[in-house]
Amino acid sequence: MLKITGLSKRYGNSIHKSVDNLNLHVRKGEVFGFLGSNGAGKSTTIKSIVGILPFEDGKIEIGGIDLVKQPLEAKSIMGYVPDNHAVFERLTGREYVNHIANIYGVSVEDMEKISDKYVKLFKLENAFDNLIKSYSHGMKQKIAVIGALVHSPKLWILDEPLTGLDPQSAYQLKLAMKEHAKKGNTVFFSSHILDVVENLCDRVCIIKKGVLQGVFDIKELKKSNKSLEKLFMEVMGD
Repeated sequence: MLKITGLSKRYGNSIHKSVDNLNLHVRKGEVFGFLGSNGAGKSTTIKSIVGILPFEDGKIEIGGIDLVKQPLEAKSIMGYVPDNHAVFERLTGREYVNHIANIYGVSVEDMEKISDKYVKLFKLENAFDNLIKSYSHGMKQKIAVIGALVHSPKLWILDEPLTGLDPQSAYQLKLAMKEHAKKGNTVFFSSHILDVVENLCDRVCIIKKGVLQGVFDIKELKKSNKSLEKLFMEVMGD
C-alpha cells in the first residue's frame, strides 16, 4: 500500500538530511507504527508521503501509484490527519466535512452515511452544526479524523493523533483505526505513546536522526517477551 524507496529530504542549506535514504514497505490491511524521538524525521517523512513537502531523492508509491508522477491519483486514495489539527474554523463541522467530501468527489449519500457513523462514534451530534472555532482541541481532532475518512481512503495517515485527546476519545479513535485496517485498508501513524503503539500495531519501524533503524513485528516481540519500550530504548541508545 505504501512503498518508499531511497527517500531523502534536506532543509535549506543544512549539511544534515532530515530523512536519509529511507526504504520502507507497508502492507495492505495492517496498522503500522512510525516511531522516533523528537527531530528524528517522522513529520518530515509523513509530509513527504502526503505531498506537502518536496523531496530531493527517492520515490514514494501509494497503492502502486507514483506520488510525483501522478499526485492527484495518489492523494485521492489517502486520508491525512496532521499533528496541528488544521481545519477551517469559520465553517461548522458539517460544512467542513461536506467541503472535504466535495474535493474527493464523494456522493452526498456516501458522505452522509460515513459522517453520521463517525459523528455518532465520537459523540459530536450536538456540535456538528456549530462553528469549529467553538470546538475544543479534542473536537477539532475528531472533525479532522472524519474529514480524513469521508472518502474511505485506502491509506490513512495520522501524525501524533492521540495527543491531547481524553481517554474516551482516544479509545474511540483507536477503534476506528483497527476497523479501518480490518477492511483491508492501511493505517500508518506516528506516536510517542509506546504502550498504545504496542497494543494497536501489527508492525512498527524506528527512525533515528533521519535513518531507519529497523522494522519490527509486534507478535514476534511478544513471543520473545520483549517490550516495545525496551526495544525502543535499545535502538535509540538510551
